[in-house]
Amino acid sequence: MIDVLKQEIDQIREAAQADLSQADTSDACEELRIKYLGRNGLVTPLMQKMKEVPNEQKAEAGKLLNGLKQFVESEIEQAGEKLKRGEQDVRLKQEAVDVTLPGRPVPLGRLHPITQTLLELYDIFAEMGFQVYQTREVETDEMNFQMLNLPEDHPARDMHDTFYTKDKGVVLRTHTSPGQIHLMKERCPDPIRAVLPGKCYRFEQTDASHEWMFYQLEGIAIGDNITLADLKGTLNAFIHRTFGKERKVQFRCSYFPFTEPSMEVAMSDKDGGWLEILGSGMMHPIVLRNGGYDPEKVSGFAFGMGVERIAMLKYGIDDIRQFYSNDLRFLSQF
Repeated sequence: MIDVLKQEIDQIREAAQADLSQADTSDACEELRIKYLGRNGLVTPLMQKMKEVPNEQKAEAGKLLNGLKQFVESEIEQAGEKLKRGEQDVRLKQEAVDVTLPGRPVPLGRLHPITQTLLELYDIFAEMGFQVYQTREVETDEMNFQMLNLPEDHPARDMHDTFYTKDKGVVLRTHTSPGQIHLMKERCPDPIRAVLPGKCYRFEQTDASHEWMFYQLEGIAIGDNITLADLKGTLNAFIHRTFGKERKVQFRCSYFPFTEPSMEVAMSDKDGGWLEILGSGMMHPIVLRNGGYDPEKVSGFAFGMGVERIAMLKYGIDDIRQFYSNDLRFLSQF
């Protein structure tokens, strides 16, 4: 029995040496470890034959089998470590960095032109005492329309092309004006002077002057003895700061449900014509009352402008779609 066992041990030893001489990667060595020493490896059946060895030969057989196991483990481990070091050397050479090469320039990011325009507007109105107040983009029909003197059957609603959600009475805001109500309810009865920026949404056909998503900047001032002259002075200062003191400003009678009287504001262009840039007016008594203020005791004005329109006029851009086309050739100019 012991002679047969010795013969099988010698055969496995020789086979393991032959296999190791062919192994050229550390993964191949791991496969050989499983082949010879795994649960179903070639050495395992020999270990199980110990049950058949006579008692007087068990000590010798156990010594031979342990020797085989230690030999195979040692040979595979040594070969694997040697191959790993070689693989690591190759990998390090491939990943080596030549520190003498010139560095690659890292391009700097830029603020989007709409963000830049908004920051400029914030600065201008901050110098006139206006704070920035952020409001929600999803509104109820009540806040977006009814509280602003736009009841359900009001014809001016048709101008807004509203996005309605699946929830009844919930819309994407069509203008920043509902922020007026939120702000008034929060600050009442204190005086207010704030600008309300943000995205607005209207279901419109996209063209050179219309987008379904756009930015507005709303302005509101409420307090004692605020007059139309205060509104005109504020907007004159804004236009001259933004476009230059040489610009002339024209106020035209208009109509907005949430202001009374209402005015469109235009400025002169370089060719002697007029460019409409925003809408404004004295706050309607109903809107003041809906915000919690007594229109018999306080007054206020409001104005609203499209931020894209301000940027287009300032930078000579003729197509609003360029702002959201993600064309780096356009965006990198700002």
